[in-house]
Amino acid sequence: MQQTVMKGFRDLFSKSVLGFMAKTTAISLLLTAVVVWLFNGILTNIVKGYLAWIPWEWLQTSGVAVATVAIAYMLFIVTHAIVTSLMVEPFLKQLAKKHYPQIAIVGSAEMKTSLWLSIKAGAIFLLLFLFTFPLMFVPLIGAVWMLWLWSILIKEPTLYDVTSLFFKDKTAFQEKKKGTTLLAMIASGLNYIPILNIFSPIFAQILFLHHVLHSEQ
Repeated sequence: MQQTVMKGFRDLFSKSVLGFMAKTTAISLLLTAVVVWLFNGILTNIVKGYLAWIPWEWLQTSGVAVATVAIAYMLFIVTHAIVTSLMVEPFLKQLAKKHYPQIAIVGSAEMKTSLWLSIKAGAIFLLLFLFTFPLMFVPLIGAVWMLWLWSILIKEPTLYDVTSLFFKDKTAFQEKKKGTTLLAMIASGLNYIPILNIFSPIFAQILFLHHVLHSEQ
């Protein structure tokens, strides 16, 4: 695990990663801005209705703006994770050839499967986030809970993206799951850091690549 994380950090700030992240971030920001602009009124009404049943008066009076911004940010994170998943394959192949040239690339992720896993994970993430929003205000517990929620968003789609390249047998997806929740939470920790947050989905892809292929050497 420690070796995987160290390799991941070394790869994170390479020129290829920076170029890739510039493209995915721009696309994700544009898509998120369009969604928020089109549905801003609906979003605000949902937030007001949601906060109305929370018994904390201070949250009802001052929480609308905070919750709206938080949901917009979560929409960006979900969008960025999906965009990264759909565009990441050439980067993963390049990284695999650099670190694991002896391991053959034998397949490719199906776009419809990758998209379905990403949308499903995004929907589960947003629902859990909305229903457990008050937990975000509990010190430490809220921070750890948020990391776990973010891990749901990226774990299965990322594992599918990586394993599809190197294993024809679909059972590899289940076999390589051990330890991936913690790796996804480590990558998600970047979401707490301004600017570095845009690297979270690609960091997860890098970590999962090393996790999956290290044991195959």
